Amino acid sequence: MVIAVGSDHAGYHLKEHVKAVLLASGHEVMDVGTETPDSVDYPAFAEQAARLVSAGQAERAVLACGSGVGVAIVANKVAGVRAVNAHDPSEVEMARRHNDANTVTLSGARLAPDAADAIVARFLRTAFEGGRHARRVSQIADLDGSAVQSPAVG
Repeated sequence: MVIAVGSDHAGYHLKEHVKAVLLASGHEVMDVGTETPDSVDYPAFAEQAARLVSAGQAERAVLACGSGVGVAIVANKVAGVRAVNAHDPSEVEMARRHNDANTVTLSGARLAPDAADAIVARFLRTAFEGGRHARRVSQIADLDGSAVQSPAVG
């Protein structure tokens, strides 16, 4: 799977950890930065990763900032992106199953690497259920103008 990753300075350590785990698992990773723990503005990095998902160049994205909230807000501004700020594996599973979430955001300040690993693993292995949820995802797509055509299961 092709996965975009990005972060600001507060999520840098978590992004780097997640990136290493994804690469070790055989995924292709598109790292949009940041490249150091020096202070940066998160919108630029979250937008770049979200646009890769929106354009179909990445299947999913994993973003991190201090709380996970800022990067989620930015990602959700990009047409076709459905980002969830996940705090545990159950939360991300429901977002995948019911909302076809294609981006997960993580709190660099609150999540230990092993907790992030569990969230990302569940995010990647959980399939979208489709059915009545596909109708709802299409309604979301109508709001941002991203023509969702029968969201695929998976």
